[in-house]
Parts: sequence; C-alpha cells; structure tokens
Amino acid sequence: MNGDVDSPTARALLALELIQGNPGISADRLGERLGVSERAARRYVSILRDAGIPIESSRGPYGGYRMGRGVRLPPLTFTATEVLALVMAVLDGHHDAGDPTAPVGSAVGKIMRALPESVAAQAEAVRRSAAAAPDLGAARPDPGTTSALVQAISQQRRVRLEYRSESGSQWVAEVDPWAVVVRHGRWYLLCHSHQAHAQRAYRIDRILALEPCDVSFTPPADLDPVAVLEEHLAVGWEYEVEVVIDAPIVAVRPWIPRALGRLEEAGERATRLVGSTSDPTWYAAQLSELPMAFRVVRGTELTEACRAIGQRLLDAAR
Repeated sequence: MNGDVDSPTARALLALELIQGNPGISADRLGERLGVSERAARRYVSILRDAGIPIESSRGPYGGYRMGRGVRLPPLTFTATEVLALVMAVLDGHHDAGDPTAPVGSAVGKIMRALPESVAAQAEAVRRSAAAAPDLGAARPDPGTTSALVQAISQQRRVRLEYRSESGSQWVAEVDPWAVVVRHGRWYLLCHSHQAHAQRAYRIDRILALEPCDVSFTPPADLDPVAVLEEHLAVGWEYEVEVVIDAPIVAVRPWIPRALGRLEEAGERATRLVGSTSDPTWYAAQLSELPMAFRVVRGTELTEACRAIGQRLLDAAR
C-alpha cells in the first residue's frame, strides 16, 4: 500500500467508500479490503462516526456495516468514469446542465467543485464542450410538483390536483397517485381518478396546482407502471384502428410498442392489432417498419395514410 493510503485519514475515507459500495460488509471483510486487522477496521468506522457520518451496524451472520441516513450528506466518492457517466446522463436529460444559474447546472457545479481535480477534469471538459440538441418533444415539469407527487406516492396518500389539458380546458380532480413514469422526455402521473372512476395518465407539466389529502390508498398489486402507461396511451384517441398482420403473435410482439395498441391472436399465422391514434400518418409510418405483410381492416384515415406513404415510396423508386 502506498504512502497516501497508509495515512489514517485516507484509510478512513477508503473505509467509507467500501461501506457505501458494499452495504452489509463485515468488519473482518472491511479489514481485509483495507489491509488491516478487524480491530483496526472497527477503529476507522469509529472515526467516521465521530465525524458525524451515519454508519449503522447489525450483528449476526447477515449483519455488517451500511450507510444510514443522517442530517448531513456524507462524503461521496466517485471514479473518473462514474463522474463522466453522471455528467453525460445529465447533459442528455437536461440541456441546461451547463448553465450555472439553472437548478440542474448549479447542482452539477457543486458536485464538480467537491471532486479532486484529477477526477473532475475530464467530466468538466465534456460539460463545457458538449452541445446537446434540444429535444423538441420533451416537457420537463416543475421539480417542486414532481417532488410532491413522489412523496405522495411513497406515503400512499391521495392528492387533489388542478389540471389543464392540451386543448386548454381546466379541472380539479382527486386522484390516487400510483407512479411517475418518464417516457420520451415527457413525465406522466399514472393514477386512479375518483371523478372518472378509472385509471388516468396525466402530463405532470400540465398540473397547475397540487394539494395532499388526508386520505390513504392501496396501489394495485404487481403494478407495472411503464406497461400500464403505454397501454393507456394507445386508447381513447380520435381515430380507431384495426390491423391484421400476417405473422403469429410471438413474431409480431417485438415490433409493436404497447403504445400502438393491443395485440390479439387471429389464427395460427395471423395477429390482430387494435388501437387508436390522433395522427394516422405517424401510425402508418410505424406500421411501415414491420418486416411482414399487414392489412388495415378498420380505420379509413389509416388506410388513406398508408396509401399516401406507399405512393410516395413508389414515386421515389421511379
């Protein structure tokens, strides 16, 4: 072990990193990783506790050390690769990450300033030089609203929300918030609406006000939020569609996102797709990617959109 790691402070910080990365690590295993005795390992844990870092311990065959939750955030340790991956993810999701006056940019800046220069240098270079193209379809909600919803979900507490639809109409509804789902840059609240007596998916960026209610609820068992949201987005649109695809359902399923509709068996060698859309041209473009033959059996607007796309391709081939 080199001289830097031989110091008590360095060993204590290394012990912290090992406990953070290996919840439940035993004292003897911690000492082995530090290159010291079990007694010395316990001493380094005591040093960390004396510094106000919440480290919990439990006895027994499955016991060991793990990080607790305290008033202060404990020191975090990152490798250069971890920091770079974190900054890349933030840049990909928030294009204002380079703006120090924006909440996300300010938070990233605090992380960068707390890191050793050798670790932060590469990530800071990416942060300053990367030019992320804005996602025109993204609609990021207010962080305060999102935080309040996440808290209500964790507490299984009903909320009263004021909502404005895409058409501009507004209403107030009491809902049981089940989950927050992020899909293609848009944030949705999956919930049960007591006004509609049905499940609903609301865009969080369209929630104007939010108020917790003093009523608890029990979410559905085995809820798959992503699957339920995508199935929900496939129904209730202006144009109903039905398509028969010349392939068994097991071959079709990988090609059809849930947001396009519901798949049903239509014989041994055919599959029926039932759904709806507000944009027949977009829907036809999705179907054009299928590597198997299909035919529209319901939906005049979809039929016309498929015919128009096909004609454009024929014209291009000439």
